Amino acid sequence: MKFLYVAELVGKAGIYALKQALPIIKKERAVDFTLVCADGATGGGGLGRNHAAYIHKLGADAISTGECCFYKKDLVEHWAALPYVLRPHNLGSPGRGIPGLGWRIFKTGGEQRAAVLVLLGSNFNRIRENNPFEGLEELLQKLRAETPQIIVDFHSWASGEKWTFFTAADGLCSAVIGSHNRVQTADARILPGGSAVICDAGRTGSTESVGGADIAERINEYLTGIPNWTKEAWERPELQGVLVETDPQGRALGIEPLRFPVTPAKI
Repeated sequence: MKFLYVAELVGKAGIYALKQALPIIKKERAVDFTLVCADGATGGGGLGRNHAAYIHKLGADAISTGECCFYKKDLVEHWAALPYVLRPHNLGSPGRGIPGLGWRIFKTGGEQRAAVLVLLGSNFNRIRENNPFEGLEELLQKLRAETPQIIVDFHSWASGEKWTFFTAADGLCSAVIGSHNRVQTADARILPGGSAVICDAGRTGSTESVGGADIAERINEYLTGIPNWTKEAWERPELQGVLVETDPQGRALGIEPLRFPVTPAKI
């Protein structure tokens, strides 16, 4: 099976790059399943309901989020109508009425199925999350009983935590894709147990920016302490991500980082 993971969409430039590049990549690389991280798709932070539906229409089989999953009220209120959108599984405590699911089994065509699991790292202090390592083996074994094809989106700040998590999950899933930092790393590999990993898949949006955001505004934020996410960067947009190929047992055969530049939109 061939999995395409599209790195975090950032703003309108990210959605534009996805629209331009995704059909080409899916056709040329014979992709079976596409997972898109959209934690920064709406205004650079969070995901709105309309954007979620549009990203799905553009070809995303599943959409993952991170610490910004509840930033947009319209998504929170209508999460049940968007079963392809996943929030981190380890948010809060069971039974607290938190909307959405953190994992799901998806059909990929024919008799094939793929599981997607989203987990949040332990270093986000603005929201309450549970330890992502607790119960990890039990949860992945539960998913393996349904399908050996398992992709984990691990949304974390720290590379050290990501690599520790990779080794804990090795052999229990097909791939663990690191997200959140919005900078593609050069450490993609297959671990001894057969799981493909990369510390960060990068971002989809402007590459002449700071994490997809306007450069001048990010500098001004550090000077003044006043954040401003209203001005989006559009220069040199591209789709970034990784392509993972697996065997029928769910073991990774290869992992390839992708960077697909697109022609900038006229704005």
